[in-house]
Amino acid sequence: MSKPDAEVQPYRELSPLRLWRGGSRRQQACLFGGWLAALALCVGLGVGMVVWRWSGIPFEFGGVAIYLTVYPPLWICLLLTLALGWWWGAIPAYCATLALGLYSGMPLPWALLFGLANPLGFAVMVIGYQAISMRRDLRGLSALLFYVQQSFVASVFSSSGALIWSYTNDYDRTALLPVWQGWWLGAFLQSVLIVGPLMAMLWPRAERWLAAHPQLMRDTPARSRVSLLGLLASITLGVVVYGYATFSLAEAQLNHDALRQTMWIFYWVFVAIVLFMAFFGYQLFTHWQKSQDVLLEALQKLATTDALTGLLNRREADRRLAAEWERTRRSGHSTAMLLLDIDHFKQINDRYGHPAGDAALRQLANVMRSVMRKVDFGARYGGEEFLIVLPESGQRGAHAFAERLRQEVEEAVVRHEQLSFQMRVSIGVAIVRQDEASYERWFARADQALYRAKQGGRNRTELDRPAVEKLA
Repeated sequence: MSKPDAEVQPYRELSPLRLWRGGSRRQQACLFGGWLAALALCVGLGVGMVVWRWSGIPFEFGGVAIYLTVYPPLWICLLLTLALGWWWGAIPAYCATLALGLYSGMPLPWALLFGLANPLGFAVMVIGYQAISMRRDLRGLSALLFYVQQSFVASVFSSSGALIWSYTNDYDRTALLPVWQGWWLGAFLQSVLIVGPLMAMLWPRAERWLAAHPQLMRDTPARSRVSLLGLLASITLGVVVYGYATFSLAEAQLNHDALRQTMWIFYWVFVAIVLFMAFFGYQLFTHWQKSQDVLLEALQKLATTDALTGLLNRREADRRLAAEWERTRRSGHSTAMLLLDIDHFKQINDRYGHPAGDAALRQLANVMRSVMRKVDFGARYGGEEFLIVLPESGQRGAHAFAERLRQEVEEAVVRHEQLSFQMRVSIGVAIVRQDEASYERWFARADQALYRAKQGGRNRTELDRPAVEKLA
């Protein structure tokens, strides 16, 4: 059963550095050893393409001669790029193309440039998969069409090597067509008809292995808008370059001036349409993304905040508590927790009604926000019980903060419809201890201090007992 598009994992690359530092000996031997064997095979097949003359092979199709170049290193390198990452496929592709260029007598500076042809095409394909999370087993019409489109654009970009090949071999303009068409059309057909089926078979196993070893993956920052802009730019440029090269080569075969002019008018109209579609597509995507961001922000707020008070809810408070406890233990600094409870809250509900009790809870949340710093966070932990965490705060500072909060609450007037009344709170304070095994023990000490505050007469602040001894 295929995954829905929403579950498709974004494009991530296997990090050679992390594999070297954190992979097992077996993983390193299999991956690095297999990659080196693939590199050697690609170099041999690249030279073999020149020896066996697999470049620009003519075929008759519907009475028209078309030219194809057969290039086996492409199969291996594109599979490595899609499965493991750009560098894994780009380096063997560069070495193979460089080797065949040097073998054919190409000057070294031109050969060094010539070797970039296929890595450039692979980079375009990677940009596409970074911009849009798409299945790489090609199961599903959208995944298949996306791969075909990316293969076409990547093939056009990599065919820039054909121009260097033709130039260094002193081909005239009429001889460019077999080389150029053979390169891009051969690369495109091999990507779709050979690499595509292989990827469909191999990717499920590769995906499971990569998912099982996230520690070996390269960190990829979220940059969907930048990636999409790069994808649209590469597709647009690829289509425009393809059209220009095709028309230029076809012009050499035409003798009629009017036909040439009509052809170029059509080309520039075509370019304008492509640019408009790219611009419209980008604007449509950014509008959709903004709408999604607003929706996700609203959903995130609903999932992490208490609807009545606007403070954090218990689930998010527990997550923040655990993170703050870990951070404090690593840094060795001091962090305080305050647990507070509205005194005799049941009496407020019984005397004034539950809507008035809700107004009291909202008022308490407002007072808490008014005294907290930006680095602090507060939560409604349950019923009339609230929590505040004060990072980088010691015992004396936390006690002073708690007393200020208690007095502010006592002085605040709760108003609901025609009613007005005041409330009081009891507060328990606890500081993180380095010898505790979990943040739950920290919370338990604050809860015990709150219990003593209630037992001691309410409307007061109590520190946990070790803190009291230290202050004394």
